[in-house]
Amino acid sequence: MRAFAAILAYFALPLFGAGLVAGCSAVPGEGHDAAIPSLLPFNYSPGPNGAVNGGVRAIFEDRSGRMWFGSHFEGVCSVDHGRITHFTETDGLSDDQVRSIQEAADGSIWFDTGVGISSFDGSLVTSHANRPFVMAAAWELAPDDLWFKQRESHRFSATEQEAGVYRLHDGQLTYCALPLPLEQRTNDGYSVTGFAKGKGGRIWIATYNAVFGFDGVSLTTIDGARMGLREGEVLPHVRCVFEDSKGRLWIGNNGVGVVVIDGEWTAGLSPLLGTGEALLRMGAPLVASSAAEDDRSLQRVFSIGEDRDGNIWIGTIGGGAWRYDGRELRQFGARDGLTTPSVMAIYRDRSGSLWLGGDGAFRLEGNRFIRMH
Repeated sequence: MRAFAAILAYFALPLFGAGLVAGCSAVPGEGHDAAIPSLLPFNYSPGPNGAVNGGVRAIFEDRSGRMWFGSHFEGVCSVDHGRITHFTETDGLSDDQVRSIQEAADGSIWFDTGVGISSFDGSLVTSHANRPFVMAAAWELAPDDLWFKQRESHRFSATEQEAGVYRLHDGQLTYCALPLPLEQRTNDGYSVTGFAKGKGGRIWIATYNAVFGFDGVSLTTIDGARMGLREGEVLPHVRCVFEDSKGRLWIGNNGVGVVVIDGEWTAGLSPLLGTGEALLRMGAPLVASSAAEDDRSLQRVFSIGEDRDGNIWIGTIGGGAWRYDGRELRQFGARDGLTTPSVMAIYRDRSGSLWLGGDGAFRLEGNRFIRMH
């Protein structure tokens, strides 16, 4: 317990909010209104092949104040003054799984879907699944860039040929290859699972096997060894990455919990069911635990964010959400109004309110969550 307290004390510096948090064929995309105006028209039952259906997988507020909610299997909804409009493949989306939502400088909304990229210009949804792109000769970075994963849900297309990401800048898509050894460039383990922006505009790219960072000058690679895994231990299985307002990098893994990196300092953050303590260690093995299969564990992490007070929020599969306030961890669940067991999205809106997505969309009010949609 002393080691637990000592290491948590290292992270007890005050945090201050910083919002973060993802040829063309145009198809009419007027969408269709939901039958129940207060709830999103998503089905929260298990998905194809029994896969976990996190329901709401992406949350975003555009500059007009309209809220967007992307689903795991059922398209995307906008909510504007109580009116819900639902878009699916029928309306022009390239795929009904919406992993992230972004806004371009011209106000258009862009969706990174399970298969391909789509956009909404205010009236039409356009699929860019077959849009031409150029291979980047060198990595570049600009404030208005939008970033997207490879076109396929997992692995790389015949035209991409190797692990990489798309950069949208001034209307041009370029494909940037990840900095990998030749023998690893077609490894499916480097399929992209998420993005996060950090200080100075740095972009962080999460893949199953590693996290990559680009600050406009140089590329950084954070592999399993840098996360604290030793040779022969399980590989990382990164599902999200987040840079907090103090510049610390939080990496969420499906099976080994959370890794926090602050400069050269690294710690694992993995509370185990029933102990009331946490494994916070560097130099000791950081491996998956049997608690990963327990619904109350903090081992299967799929989303991380920060509230206006600097608290770090961690969303899990099966274990609800956890809040780290710099001193201790607290788990939030049904007793706190958070009735979804899985939290796939964490987002802070323009007013500073914290939203969580899973089996519905929930907003934090005080120390309780209210289901909004």
